[in-house]
Amino acid sequence: MNTKALTRKSIAWALYDWANSAFALSVLAVLFPLVLRNHWSVDGDAADVTARLAWITFAASVVVCVTAPLFGTIADAGGYRKKFLLVLALLGAVMTGALGFVAAGQWQLALGVYLLASIGYYSSTVFYDSLLIDVTEPRYYSFVSALGFALGYLGGALLLGLHLWMVKEPASFGLENTTEAFNLAFISVGAWWLVFLIPLLFFVPEKHSAIEVTSGAVRAAYRELQATLKEIGKYRNVAVFLAAYWLYVGGVFTIIVMAVDYGKRLGFGDQDLVFALLITNFAGFPATLLYGLAAHRFGPRKCIYFALAVYIGACMWGVVMDSFEEFLVMAIIIGCVQGGVQGLSRSLYASLIPPGQPGEFFGFYNMTTKFAHVLGPAMVAVTAMLSDNPKWVLLVLMPLFLAGAFLLTLVREHPPQAT
Repeated sequence: MNTKALTRKSIAWALYDWANSAFALSVLAVLFPLVLRNHWSVDGDAADVTARLAWITFAASVVVCVTAPLFGTIADAGGYRKKFLLVLALLGAVMTGALGFVAAGQWQLALGVYLLASIGYYSSTVFYDSLLIDVTEPRYYSFVSALGFALGYLGGALLLGLHLWMVKEPASFGLENTTEAFNLAFISVGAWWLVFLIPLLFFVPEKHSAIEVTSGAVRAAYRELQATLKEIGKYRNVAVFLAAYWLYVGGVFTIIVMAVDYGKRLGFGDQDLVFALLITNFAGFPATLLYGLAAHRFGPRKCIYFALAVYIGACMWGVVMDSFEEFLVMAIIIGCVQGGVQGLSRSLYASLIPPGQPGEFFGFYNMTTKFAHVLGPAMVAVTAMLSDNPKWVLLVLMPLFLAGAFLLTLVREHPPQAT
C-alpha cells in the first residue's frame, strides 16, 4: 500500500462509497426486497412481487440512462459536480428515509418512493466517479478506486449488521416488533448516507473547466453524446470492451439486486438471508483489495475472466441448490469477486481510452453501466412472468456472462490507437 495515495481528499472521496453503499446493501439488496414481499405486498403472488421489483429497478435505470448525457456534460464542465452530487444524494437519502413511513399494503407508494431513492443513488455516482481525477494522481487511480469499493463493503456490512441485530432483537432498541425495526433501518440508512457525504463536500476539490453550461445544456449534452459515440468508434478496443462490459456487468448487477428475492422464493428465512449478505460483504472488504493486488501481477483481464467463471459456476450451482448452507457458501464466493470485477473493469477501461479525453470517455462508461442495469432486470421480469420456477432466473443470466467473456477475448491490451 502506497501511503502517498492516502491523502485527506482521497479518503474523503472514498468515504462517499462508505456512505452510499449502505443503500446498495441494506436497501437495494436486503431491506426493500424483504419488506416489499412481507409487508407492502403481503397478499401478492410471489412471481408478481418479483416482477414488480425487477420492473421498478428497470424503470430507475431507464431514467438514469436518459439523463446521463446531460449529467455527463455538466460534470465535464466543472464547477457543478459537487452541487449536483449533493442534490442527488439528498434526494436518495430523504426518499430512503421516507420508506420507513410507508404503511402495510401500500406497495404502489413504496415502489414510487423507492424509484426516486434509486434515481438519486444511481445518478449521484456519475458525479462521484468523475471526482476521482481530482483527488489523486493517475498512477494511484486503481488503488484509490479499489479503496472506495473496499470501504463500501465494510461500511455497508457494519450498518447491515446493526440492522440484523435490530430485526432479531427489536426490544433491545425500544421497538415493539420487526416492522418497527425495518422502518427504523430505512431511516438510519438515509441518515448514514448524509453524514458520510459531509467529508466529500468539505475536503474534495473540484477542477474547473472553461466549458460553460448554458440554458441549452440538454441539447448540447445529447450533441456531445453523438460526438463521443463517433470518437469511440475510432477505437476498436474501447468499443469491443464496452460491449463486453455491458453484457457481463448486467448479470453482476442483477444477481446483486435479486439475490434476496431469489432466496425468499427458495423458502429461506429473512434473518438467514440478511446474515448471508452480511457475511458476504465482510468477506468482500479484504477480497477486493487482494483482487487489486492479483490484477497488478496477472493483469486485470485475466482476473475478470476468473470472476466471470465464478459467476457462471454460481448460476449452474444455483439451479441444483436447495439448502441455505449452499446459498451461504455461494454468496460468500460471489462476494469475493463482485467488487473486484467492477473495480478492475474500470481500471482496464482506463488503460484502453486515449489519455487526453478521460472525462467524456468515462461519462460514456457510466452511461453504459446504467444501460447494463436495464438489461438483466428486464430479463428477470419477463422470466418471472413466464414461469413460477425461480431457478430460471439464473439460467437466463448465464448467456450474459458467457457472451461478455467471449467479447473480452477480442480486446487487445495495448496503448490506445485510433483506427
